[in-house]
Amino acid sequence: MQGGMLVFRGSIVALVTPFRNNAVDEKALQDLVEWHIGEGTHGFVPTGTTGESPTLSHAEHDRVIELVIEAVAGRRPVIAGTGSNATDEAIRLTRHAERAGADGALIVTPYYNKPTQEGLFRHFEAIHDATDIPILIYNIPGRSVIDMTPATMARLAALPRIVGVKDASADITRPLATSAACGDDFCQLTGEDGTVVGFLAHGGQGCISVTANVAPALCAQMHEAWREGRCADALAIHRRLFALHTALFVETNPAPAKHALGVLGRCTDEVRLPLVKVSPDCAARIDAAMRSAGLIN
Repeated sequence: MQGGMLVFRGSIVALVTPFRNNAVDEKALQDLVEWHIGEGTHGFVPTGTTGESPTLSHAEHDRVIELVIEAVAGRRPVIAGTGSNATDEAIRLTRHAERAGADGALIVTPYYNKPTQEGLFRHFEAIHDATDIPILIYNIPGRSVIDMTPATMARLAALPRIVGVKDASADITRPLATSAACGDDFCQLTGEDGTVVGFLAHGGQGCISVTANVAPALCAQMHEAWREGRCADALAIHRRLFALHTALFVETNPAPAKHALGVLGRCTDEVRLPLVKVSPDCAARIDAAMRSAGLIN
């Protein structure tokens, strides 16, 4: 399934990591994968931000990727989250994902260190040169403090296996600037559910989605409608989901998504410290948004 734009598109779920008694709930994780495939999800990103990668041990991180690849069994692309703010650690994680059979690696810009644009370039170049797997840059200024410019992205896009970006800048003009710098073949996926239709209209190919954890069928249908030229239908689904897009970020992701999945009976609402379960007010808002989207009665 390896490749760029033609493979990584549509509704790609930023998959939660289910916990039970503070351990990875392996059965719930693989059951989630099977549910998503049945609901039409177009791809999977395990061990990203939504997968609580910062609080997974290295052994857990590797195991979650292996479990998802095993459960997907080649039916959809799997893009493993393998980023770190230490380049050597990101190389190790990316090499593991490649050996495990991932179709791509999603690598976040180094958080906390605050590298320059040259530092960003060299970080991704080093990972690229040490591995042989398609790489998506994960640009999320809100969590990593730094913002990779389209000019730096264009330098990286010249490398053969850096195939695209998950853009979580929430700047709706960014896909226009990125395609101008990197070319139309550079795969652009939004990481912001609230911008998805606008992002597609500006040339994006899909969304690495938090909302897809909770509403996989609707998210998949929205992207399929867009791809088939039924833009009004896509926008209608987006509007139906908008309250949910918003509610899932009232408190820190993925606690709201895990609450919603608990309501749906798909996994527990456990998160790991320093994250905590959602407050009663947040829970009520999520439940109301799920009702308005038609996900619960």
